[in-house]
Amino acid sequence: MNYRHAYHAGNFADVLKHALLCWIVRYLQQKEAPLALIDTHAGAGVYDLTAAQAAKTGEAKDGILRLLARADVPQVLAPYLDLVRAANGAGAQMRLYPGSPALMTGLARPNDRVVAVELHPEDAVALKEALSAKPRLQIVTGDGYRTLLKQVPPPEKRGVVLIDPPFEAPDEFEQLAKAFVAAHRKWPTGVYMLWFPIKNPDDAARFTAELANALIPKLTLVALDIARPEGLSATGIVLCNAPFTLEAEWRPALGQLANILAQGNGPSSHVERVSGD
Repeated sequence: MNYRHAYHAGNFADVLKHALLCWIVRYLQQKEAPLALIDTHAGAGVYDLTAAQAAKTGEAKDGILRLLARADVPQVLAPYLDLVRAANGAGAQMRLYPGSPALMTGLARPNDRVVAVELHPEDAVALKEALSAKPRLQIVTGDGYRTLLKQVPPPEKRGVVLIDPPFEAPDEFEQLAKAFVAAHRKWPTGVYMLWFPIKNPDDAARFTAELANALIPKLTLVALDIARPEGLSATGIVLCNAPFTLEAEWRPALGQLANILAQGNGPSSHVERVSGD
């Protein structure tokens, strides 16, 4: 599966992933202590939804564009939607979609630091062009998994790591699990977000079981299935050290989000503990 960001910018998986990211960062920012925001697979930073790659799939129309057209969206999505609107300017037509590093820089306070890592040369160049002027941002061209181990534990001691690989490699689940477990051993108190597509439920079950068997505590799975008849229909995110209000705030919101973004009958969502304290 090729999940290069540009082809799928603003789709339902981005909505879930980026809305959770923004909510978590804002939650952590209730304390004044600085944060490290680390993105291991940053992509190009900002995406033009009218460009050839995004237009080829047209997935944004059933993702972020559908969401922006509604007035009844869950409140937990507000930080995310505010940043998406800000990327396009007040009253402007929605054309630009901010990827995770752009959202991180938009969320960062003067005392927070953002590290964006991208392996693909073309995307790395685009990332630098889009975000190089942002303060408190370090852009690294290289392998996100290897770079992560050099970045943790960060000097800030608090922060969020987003691991959002393109799933181009057949062993991506194994690489993702290995990198996370190694990073967690070095920095067990960080908040981690591990994104993955759910094309085969068995693969997702094996992945979460592998993490649980690694004896890592405080793991939570957030999943969304929009009942899409063709193509990717479901996505999951494993959170480590998620805010304690996650289940109370996101369980009802996910159900509402599933209905808003549904592309078929029987959309579903769930939040479940993978491992306890």
